Amino acid sequence: MERRVFLSLATAALAADKKALAAAPMPMATLGKSGLKVSKFTLGGYHMAVKGEEEGIRIIHRAIDLGVTFFDSAHKYHNGRSDEVYGKALKGGLRKNVLLMSKAQLRDRKPAMQQLEETLKRMGTDYLDLWQCHEVSTHAEVDKIFGPDGSLEAFVAAKKAGKVRHIGFTGHHDPTVHQRLLDGYGGWETAQHPVNLVDPHYLSFIGSVMPNIKKKGLGLIGMKSNAIGGITKHEVATIEECLRFALSHPVDTQVSGVETVEQLEQNVAIVKAFRKMDGPEITSLLERTRKGPIGSKVERYKKPETGAANFVPHHDGDAV
Repeated sequence: MERRVFLSLATAALAADKKALAAAPMPMATLGKSGLKVSKFTLGGYHMAVKGEEEGIRIIHRAIDLGVTFFDSAHKYHNGRSDEVYGKALKGGLRKNVLLMSKAQLRDRKPAMQQLEETLKRMGTDYLDLWQCHEVSTHAEVDKIFGPDGSLEAFVAAKKAGKVRHIGFTGHHDPTVHQRLLDGYGGWETAQHPVNLVDPHYLSFIGSVMPNIKKKGLGLIGMKSNAIGGITKHEVATIEECLRFALSHPVDTQVSGVETVEQLEQNVAIVKAFRKMDGPEITSLLERTRKGPIGSKVERYKKPETGAANFVPHHDGDAV
């Protein structure tokens, strides 16, 4: 039996047995120089409010049962409702069992700090384990972040005050913007960007900034393993291939969004049964995905190709 077929069958069997899935060990990693010990699977925060508060709470509680320790959110997700769902789900002492990250997308010091205060209130906590500068897309934004009264000052001040334990940045539009953020300040502890099997074919984060993030010792958080649904929509690859490819790269954890408990269990089963792709398997997969579609047609959050007409970029937090 081929190794890939065997792994698929093992993953399916694990997902089908809910008790066995919860009992199976969750792979863990150290999130770079932050020192945080995180689950290799991070629960994506946008989807916590997609199907309503009750389902979001069910997903969070089941994720904890399955060994997930790291939970993602952002101030802008559903105008703060995702943060609020976490606040309600983690009452009764559950907050101490998890690591929470959220993000702020405003680029000036005072508004960014206000977003942090609102997030803390919504989540019902007095600190975040990780606070990230959210979805930095342009070089003009980098100038503002690093400039006088820019949001970097808020991140530094919040960490010093103990409102956040660690700080980082995210983005998915242009890897050269990520590189400027990485080079411009030595105090970042994490970086987050797309890691998927079409990224290498256009404006690749994997092929450019990822090695530099690892060299500097930052924790690397992968995201968009399915390109916000674009990969499966265009029948480029399966969910299992998406997650296995992402986790076969030097990510410390991979953020994955799910809308139901069943989707959560399927994804966690893949992570728990994970076996790293070898070089020939990755090469074969990339040869297949290179045939298309690729580029902003699939990764709708990336800077469009020159001359792309009527292109409307997807922003983090927009409806898929």
